Amino acid sequence: MAHHLDCVAYQNLQRFLETQLTRPPHLHIFGDQGMNLVLFSFPVMFIAALSCVHLHLIQTRKSNKVSYSTYYSTSFASFWRRPASVKAPLGIVTAMEIGFAVMFVALLVWSLTNYIHVGFAHLHNMHMKPIPGLKEWEAKLRSVSYRLGLTGNICLAFLFFPVTRGSSILAMFGLTSESSIKYHIWLGHLSMVLFAAHSLGYIIFWGITHQMAQMLEWSNSHVSNVAGEIAIICAMAMWVTSIPRARQKMFELFFYTHQLYVLYIVFYILHAGVSFFCTILPGIFLFIIDRYLRFLQSYQRAELVSARILPCETIELNFSKSQGLDYNPTSILFINVPSVSKMQWHPFTVTSNSHMEADKLSVVIKSLGSWSQKLYQQLSSNSVDHIQVSVEGPYGPTSLHFLRHKALVMISGGSGITPIISIIREIIFQSTKPDSHVPPVRLICAFKNSADLAMLQLLLPISVTPFNFTKLQLQIEAYVTRETQQQPPSDPHKLLQTLWFKPDPLDSPITLVLGQNTWLWLGAIISSSFFLFLFVLGIVNHFYIYPIDHNTGEHYHVSFICLWYMFLVCASIFIVSSAIFIWCKKQNAIEEGKRNQNAKLSTPATDIELQSSPHNHESLIAQATQVQYGTRPDLKKILLETKGSDIGVLVCGPRKMRHEVATVCSSSLAHNLQFESISFNW
Repeated sequence: MAHHLDCVAYQNLQRFLETQLTRPPHLHIFGDQGMNLVLFSFPVMFIAALSCVHLHLIQTRKSNKVSYSTYYSTSFASFWRRPASVKAPLGIVTAMEIGFAVMFVALLVWSLTNYIHVGFAHLHNMHMKPIPGLKEWEAKLRSVSYRLGLTGNICLAFLFFPVTRGSSILAMFGLTSESSIKYHIWLGHLSMVLFAAHSLGYIIFWGITHQMAQMLEWSNSHVSNVAGEIAIICAMAMWVTSIPRARQKMFELFFYTHQLYVLYIVFYILHAGVSFFCTILPGIFLFIIDRYLRFLQSYQRAELVSARILPCETIELNFSKSQGLDYNPTSILFINVPSVSKMQWHPFTVTSNSHMEADKLSVVIKSLGSWSQKLYQQLSSNSVDHIQVSVEGPYGPTSLHFLRHKALVMISGGSGITPIISIIREIIFQSTKPDSHVPPVRLICAFKNSADLAMLQLLLPISVTPFNFTKLQLQIEAYVTRETQQQPPSDPHKLLQTLWFKPDPLDSPITLVLGQNTWLWLGAIISSSFFLFLFVLGIVNHFYIYPIDHNTGEHYHVSFICLWYMFLVCASIFIVSSAIFIWCKKQNAIEEGKRNQNAKLSTPATDIELQSSPHNHESLIAQATQVQYGTRPDLKKILLETKGSDIGVLVCGPRKMRHEVATVCSSSLAHNLQFESISFNW
């Protein structure tokens, strides 16, 4: 028996040494996955870190807006950004998106055909357990099922990039997580079709070969079938509840079911093994960094100063923020209110302007779903003097790209006016600069009821320095679709309420989780945590863990190796991110203290000018507004009659409205219209 163990140990060790000699010497330290880490993981992590440096340089450069405007004003770039398809189920798709989608599908088709071609040439290779008496077509069925899983792994490698909210890779290409969510949906559908076919193929193969017991196998040296079954069950639950109709009618079910992604990834790695984990590692690595930083930010409660309740069942939440927090229009803030729901997080557009309102951040919430209705009822009861709120963000674009146009036509429907508010406030700020040239703005907004017209009062902030309103060139056309004339308010004494909340020492102003130099610190986290992962992996592999236990001559359990890799990734990220977060938090506290001290020492000469009368705001808005009742805007006529060589068209509203505007902008009669959709829901 001892002699047999010695022989087995010798054979395994010899096989291990042979595989080691086939790899470059400098990759031995990373074990069997050295080549996968170099080919698949390192390039993407390097690009992510380099993108952070690039974005930091752009942020600190004064002339970045000019260069960005010049780039996007070219006819070539405008062509690729125009809507090329406005049809279900993909929605609004640009020519550039179609081009990349075609290339990605071609990659999947080429990979699958190549996998199948190689697989048919080696039907009984090392990846497949030999089965006596196996027919050729049965072996081909098993081979095709296996290769479908390999192709699905390609989709999974890209799946987490669009949902990484603070991604430097997305920001480098001018994308945001909100605008890229449709890519996550497309990749999710593709991966689920491939993984479902992979699972079904194996179930059929086991059934016809009388091996259904394989479904209960958790192998020590091969893939775990049980782990794969748990992973596909979690994935199917997320897939079914993410169907548009199910998501809209049962959003809470969709939200809670999607939290299964943690179990899905864990059991997928246990099923696929470390080799495939290394191929999808960059997307997961960057997502974990982003998710942990969001956790660190949301762990501390945000200071909610006041709330304005509008008569149209709309509330404006006003948070305190640090003066060093800058953000661009159309940025998104994720909000959690434990008194309404401890688990749910909802995104809302930031309507305030970081330049005009240095110490305040505002979001507008329309009472539509169950979550917003509960919050509205809680605030309108006037029995609340403090609300605990946690936030994540804000996340938004890295540039003011809409200012590149010579004129703007902005179209909104219902609560879709909230991103428009942030853009108009930015234009107001730009108009106060000397020698500034802001584009004229034509706002087309549609509301169901006349009470919703109160949302137009939010176009101008309460606190604003005096400015020349005529320089703004703002023209507002409001349409009330369900009323033929203006209706008197139900309660004239409660047109607008303002609630002030008591301060709580546990609350703090909203700050960026990594301070003002966010991109630079994020690059440090990405590079340092990945280096720590490689360093510890190499040291442990070289001095302690080997693929073969020299005492028994047996391989280590495959699942233990997978768990070790997952633990090492998470530990590296947590250690580095926590250390940098603590350092940035201390630095932010010091800088904020200096700003507060300087503010106290300085003479508050502008404080008298800051408070402008709300009635003055109403009169300014009323002068620029034309209201039509009982009709809808003829968007096609409005857009085609718009004169100018470079007209930016921004739309945010219901899906039907966005598709109608996109169809007009993509027609051959509208070469001067540059379409941009700023809606979160694609």
